[in-house]
Amino acid sequence: MQKLTLSQTLGQKLSPQQIQFIKLLQVPTAELESRIEEELEVNPALEEGEEEESPLQQQEDSADADFEEKKEEEVKPEDEINVEDYLRDDDFGGYKMQGDGEAFEDKEMPISTSATLNEQLLAQLGYLNLDERQVKIGEQLIGSIESDGYIRRDMEAIINDLVFAQNVETDEEELEEILFKIQDFDPAGIGARNLQECLLIQLERLHEQNPNSRLAYTIIDRCFDEFTKKHYAKIIKKLDLEDEEDIKPAIEIITKLNPKPGGTSTGLVKTQYIIPDFILTNNDGELEIALNSRNAPELKVSASYSDMFEAYAKSDKSDKKLKETVSFVKQKLDSAKWFIDAIRQRQQTLLKTMRTIVNYQHEYFLTGDESKLRPMILKDIAEKIDMDISTVSRVANSKSIQTEFGTFMLKYFFSEGIATDSGEDVSSREVKNELKKLINKEDKSKPLSDDKLEGFLREKGYTIARRTVAKYREQLDLPVARLRKELL
Repeated sequence: MQKLTLSQTLGQKLSPQQIQFIKLLQVPTAELESRIEEELEVNPALEEGEEEESPLQQQEDSADADFEEKKEEEVKPEDEINVEDYLRDDDFGGYKMQGDGEAFEDKEMPISTSATLNEQLLAQLGYLNLDERQVKIGEQLIGSIESDGYIRRDMEAIINDLVFAQNVETDEEELEEILFKIQDFDPAGIGARNLQECLLIQLERLHEQNPNSRLAYTIIDRCFDEFTKKHYAKIIKKLDLEDEEDIKPAIEIITKLNPKPGGTSTGLVKTQYIIPDFILTNNDGELEIALNSRNAPELKVSASYSDMFEAYAKSDKSDKKLKETVSFVKQKLDSAKWFIDAIRQRQQTLLKTMRTIVNYQHEYFLTGDESKLRPMILKDIAEKIDMDISTVSRVANSKSIQTEFGTFMLKYFFSEGIATDSGEDVSSREVKNELKKLINKEDKSKPLSDDKLEGFLREKGYTIARRTVAKYREQLDLPVARLRKELL
């Protein structure tokens, strides 16, 4: 049996203004300009430029008087709109504030505009003597090459793509024939279907230049699994060699090959330049923070849209079409003011958070000495600025600061704490540096295991578990001891 019941619940929802602020907060300075341009395009009530003195404000009293007289007319309360709320206000003239620092000079950032990997491969395809049908197959194969230079899509799937998208029927034999031609393109190793094939393609090109490359080719062709696990003794036995000296030159050749031919080739990837969100300067021991506002133009509410409200104040408010027009104008003005206010809040929050981080890591920012970094988590900063942890996380995400000793992502300054024998907490970054030093100094013919690394760190006074050593080693992108072994 169904019945209706009435219940009362307490919930929390974000307003549209809060959602807009949250989205703007996590946008880095490099992307803020395009975000503002988008808003300017969709909202005609928002304009660039400094706010000028409004003549409407000089007539504010008379406009209010006229408006009060009109209120006696028969207009529904929900249709009434307060004109004063939408007349231009100097508070919304611009969002740049004192303390932001000097605006940066309006200069173009240099960006490399070299051809992409796909464009260069298509250009090389044009040099082959292929008919129109084969060109389509080649283009489909090149389009299947991923950013690192590999084709991971199954050949059968590419054949199906050609049938449905290009109306070209082919088979695996013909597809591979054209693929092998593409694999002759530069950079060497491009178009491989796996790492083994990528290395073999590069070694085939080296054969005429270096006689040792033939043994290197054999090792990758016949002993690839043993090579990836650095089981050199098994390789020697399988290839009927005498000792490690026989394979050392070949192993050296293999380790110099490029495992990602599409991702590191000169001229194939656009160079990226970091635009810092904050600038830190040290004036005789006094640290000063400036917010990079070069990508944030002055914004204001449109004067013409404000003028519409002056006309509305003196018009017949019972006119249905007029009320619809004013409702549209009201919506756009609301949106413009909310956006300007969200930008202002963004700047205030960014500066407040960054100043707190600098104060917390004051010794580090004075010297640049990484050992001076204190353990710091998001909660530490959130408590000091009396904001939610998620807000601090959005500020730290994708933001960077320029200092006298380099430009760093804000996440760099956050790290866990590790206890020492003296009972003090040190940054996990300091422990990682010590771990990296131990691995760099180890005997590469007998690398240190995680257990031995744990012992050495404990001797230095760090209270740490073996599993933590393994975690930090993986975060440093350092392999296990067996894979760090080298032939000396």
